[in-house]
Amino acid sequence: MSRRESPNGTLDRLLAAAGSRYRAKDASALIAGVAAAPPGHDSDAWMGLVAPQVDDELRAVLRKRLRAARSRRRPPRPAPAARLDALRKRLAGAGLDGFVVPHSDEHQGEYVAARAERLEWLTGFTGSAGSAIVLGGRAAIFIDGRYTVQVRNEVDDSLFCIRHVIRQPVADWLAQHLPEGGRLGYDPWLHTPQQVAALAAACERAGGTLKAVSRNPIDAIWRGQPPPPIAPITPFDVRFAGKPSADKRHTVAEELTNARQDAAVLAAPDSIAWLLNIRGGDVPYAPLPLAFAVVHAEGSVDLFLDPRKLAPGIEVHLGNRTRVAGMADLGAALDGLGAERKTVRIDPAATPDWVVRRLHRARARTVDGPDPCAQPKATKNDVELRGIRAAHRRDGAAVTRFLAWLAKEVPSRRVTEITAADRLEMFRQENEHFRGLSFPTISGTGSHGAIVHYRSSLSTDRRLEPQSLYLVDSGAQYLDGTTDITRTVAVGKPTAEMRNRFTLVLKGHIAIATARFPRGTTGPQLDTLARMALWNAGLDFDHGTGHGVGHYLGVHEGPQRISKLPNRVPLEPGMVVSNEPGYYKPGSYGIRIENLVAVVPAPSPEHADHELYGFETLTLAPIDLNLVDPAMLSPAERKWLDSYHRRVCSKLTPMVDAETAHWLADATRPLAN
Repeated sequence: MSRRESPNGTLDRLLAAAGSRYRAKDASALIAGVAAAPPGHDSDAWMGLVAPQVDDELRAVLRKRLRAARSRRRPPRPAPAARLDALRKRLAGAGLDGFVVPHSDEHQGEYVAARAERLEWLTGFTGSAGSAIVLGGRAAIFIDGRYTVQVRNEVDDSLFCIRHVIRQPVADWLAQHLPEGGRLGYDPWLHTPQQVAALAAACERAGGTLKAVSRNPIDAIWRGQPPPPIAPITPFDVRFAGKPSADKRHTVAEELTNARQDAAVLAAPDSIAWLLNIRGGDVPYAPLPLAFAVVHAEGSVDLFLDPRKLAPGIEVHLGNRTRVAGMADLGAALDGLGAERKTVRIDPAATPDWVVRRLHRARARTVDGPDPCAQPKATKNDVELRGIRAAHRRDGAAVTRFLAWLAKEVPSRRVTEITAADRLEMFRQENEHFRGLSFPTISGTGSHGAIVHYRSSLSTDRRLEPQSLYLVDSGAQYLDGTTDITRTVAVGKPTAEMRNRFTLVLKGHIAIATARFPRGTTGPQLDTLARMALWNAGLDFDHGTGHGVGHYLGVHEGPQRISKLPNRVPLEPGMVVSNEPGYYKPGSYGIRIENLVAVVPAPSPEHADHELYGFETLTLAPIDLNLVDPAMLSPAERKWLDSYHRRVCSKLTPMVDAETAHWLADATRPLAN
């Protein structure tokens, strides 16, 4: 009588036959990490990490195990009060009077893996920026202007006081509520030295102290916390990157040598991905591998990551100047830099405090300085710019097909926020080099459009109704570029107020698009241009005018930005930023017009020796003329809009179907006199 084979026995047999180095137990741990990463564009690509050859039987077993591992539910919102109680008990047991819970991971990224969603687990808040502070008798959550409405929909305000981080700073709240002599805990992996200094000063002002913890107390109480993510790390072809890794490493090494620095610690996954011409998939919406690196002044790199993520053949791509080690080896490598009394650059705004503390303990000499990859990564090379332009043409065709579809379908009153977002994604999926969305699509009608970072759900989904505005902010990741575009569309006949506000926003958008500025100009110096028309009407918007954008990396990229906030980084040719002024009337509607633009040299015939720059608009899609009041535009503004629409029509007509082309011709018609 034969015994039935156990599930692990079956997997062991299939793995052995496939030449895998794993047995069932280790393969199951790897699959749990894959489940903790977002689904990739190629849903089976991860199987190459398990075995070199995967046949149909093994593929079926691996798919089944992955489905089972992904079956965990998302945290409920608002989060149960029991979680806050459990955290307070844990803090009391550790002799702490409070704890800081940021929305961040060890790499200070905007989008984090499921394992790092501690703020969401504790509070229910799903925004990409924010923090909470939990004390013994009270707690607060701090958000910026993008999330003032969203936070009230997701967080129980009987448990957490809701604070606007600019108007009601963390330091003021701590000064009022941290008890005299109180000890506020923080996780040194999740905060930068700059953030730690600010928190320490706030605690001192309150008569308390800041205390680093060796283990995050939320990790200790979070049952079912996902493991660290595992997604394949693959080479990024130089035909898209434009420069081989060796050239990039030489540039960085030369900067370190000139600064008389021996090494730099890289904590930003996008910097590591750019430097080594690799891409991953550990976090949502960006092809990033979670890793740390030390780049040396002689051009070599020590790369620290989970080696299970390395796709077959990646070692050849990395070459012998890149040494790969596990994450557990990072501490010893930092100790080694100290033992040799090396001078190490750290970016105080991007490096975890844990790394800096370890270097200091090892007696290394640290020097504050910007991430040496940030500036060259932001200044796109010619190949990258050509790819970005091509990606925007394809993306613009997809958006235009969507807008034409929307105009046709809206009268049926069957279109909802979710169905619209799904249709837009479907159009994008048909594009060459598509690899996924670059952020969750913001698809908001009516009052939902006034929520700057609104995310529709089954419980909030609405139909697009007549006499309303529909705002859709979306983008995609392509192998040759990253896109981000917002369009506001009139559903039915807009009111006079809607047209007035839209045209004010458009005037600000045109002011940025047509700006000319001398070398050395920074984003904050241009920010007022986007707001002036609104300010003159007594209006404003509570977010930045523009953020940097990566090249098949993060949709939000530094170091450049256009914002009220201080920024000393000059705008230089090759940088890509968004141009997205807006206006939001709570409870009624929201307006935003967003194109991506590239900094380019601008002719200056009267001052040939004086470098002037301007912007090349990259995004191609119609701006809703039904919302434009031509009488409010100057002749120059009208000329810009007509010229932009001629370009949109010329570039996109050959890329869309005949029905869409007919709609596009009307949507880009010249403004009536």
